Amino acid sequence: MGPPLTLELLATPAAVPRLRGALRAYGIDVRLCVSELVTNVVRHVGEGVPVTVRVWRDGGRVRVGVTDPEPGALPVLCGAPGAEAESGRGLVLLDALAVRWGVDREPGCKTVWCELFASDAEDGEDGEDGQDGKDGENSEDGVDGQDGATAERSGRRGPSAGALGHPSARS
Repeated sequence: MGPPLTLELLATPAAVPRLRGALRAYGIDVRLCVSELVTNVVRHVGEGVPVTVRVWRDGGRVRVGVTDPEPGALPVLCGAPGAEAESGRGLVLLDALAVRWGVDREPGCKTVWCELFASDAEDGEDGEDGQDGKDGENSEDGVDGQDGATAERSGRRGPSAGALGHPSARS
């Protein structure tokens, strides 16, 4: 595992496109997940809140973490919004793209994280890392709030050409 790319910034709508540019080397799925997580901070914690974005490769996966100072504002995965809805798709997209995701809470902050398969084009690895995927004790399930990280998606043992046509998209 290499050192993480760490970006400290204020969560604002203007910061989101700059983040996508800074993360271009990680691929479109990583950029989309980071965009959605930072946008959630803006919408649900507040504009101008300091956040730390970390992205790193670990074997055949890319892990993303967005840390903000509000441990009580937890993400909730709801059903898909209606066709006319103007918002509400962020966590649905993240859940569709990520192998797994969750929340790590600590006193004074939380980190919403997700793991995606790294594509061959992004990092030259084959997508198989042999890791068991266990996380720290403070991790909470991003879907239903039970202790522990979300379960790895069954059937996702390597990159796929999912619905979005990208290797880390869940098929």
